[in-house]
Amino acid sequence: MTKHFLNLTDAGGDAIAAMIADAIDRKATRAGKPKGWVDADAPLAGHTLAMIFEKNSTRTRVSFDMAIRQLGGNSLILDGATSQLGRGETVADTARVLSRMADAIMIRTDDHAKIEEMAEYASVPVINGLTDLSHPCQIVADLLTVVEHGLALPGSQWAWLGDGNNVLHSIVEAAGLMKFDVRMGIPEGYDPDPSFAAAAQAAGSTITLTRDAAQAVAGADVVVTDTWISMGQAHAEAKLAAMMPYQVTPELMAGAKADAKFLHCLPAHRGEEVVEAVIDGPQSLIWDEAENRIHAQKSVLLWALGKL
Repeated sequence: MTKHFLNLTDAGGDAIAAMIADAIDRKATRAGKPKGWVDADAPLAGHTLAMIFEKNSTRTRVSFDMAIRQLGGNSLILDGATSQLGRGETVADTARVLSRMADAIMIRTDDHAKIEEMAEYASVPVINGLTDLSHPCQIVADLLTVVEHGLALPGSQWAWLGDGNNVLHSIVEAAGLMKFDVRMGIPEGYDPDPSFAAAAQAAGSTITLTRDAAQAVAGADVVVTDTWISMGQAHAEAKLAAMMPYQVTPELMAGAKADAKFLHCLPAHRGEEVVEAVIDGPQSLIWDEAENRIHAQKSVLLWALGKL
């Protein structure tokens, strides 16, 4: 059966734990090597990853490209503007064609329905590089980052500040799978899809929504935020005004645990969702988090292709 990775639940908690362990081992083994050095076992030698970008990307594009290279494979990149997908060819036909030409497909798109359709018609694994609904690869990297820094996931307390967006959906999904709790500080009118919280709560996690930023952060092990304004988003000024009480500042971080870690998937807008003193401060793990996209996605690829 083809193993797709559209959301974290497609893999499940045990597989995600295996991905994290594999990523830690592979990262340690290649320490000090050039970035393009191929892992000694080259587990994906001869494999090609097709990457489709319908949204701009820095980290996802570079990290997936480096991930497949480090595993011994190679990649090809298509973007919506220059491929037939952007000229009216159906998602279903694109999936069928790419399945004949590549060993796996990664897609970054604005519409989760597209990736579901891609997976329905593809005969090779389809991996979610970001949709409007979720961002599972980012969260595997986030989990890897905090585990590397000594956090035990079960029972840990996570705080989210800002928009109830795709990244938050995947964090809440991860909470149910990996047995941690999430307190969400979100202004009215920007709440997340409640189905993710319902599933996590059914799995035993405590998911709390509050309008009080300090309440969300109180006693947290991990504090997470994300950019408030996406490219081309309408009503930006009104949204910024609603979000400002949830800006991550040193005063807000002081309410978390003394050794709390700060995460941000980037790109960041310093002075909006977070101030420089936090994002560039000692509690911030953002550069490890960014690098770990490579290591996490190597393990996602290995899982999807039956090598993990």
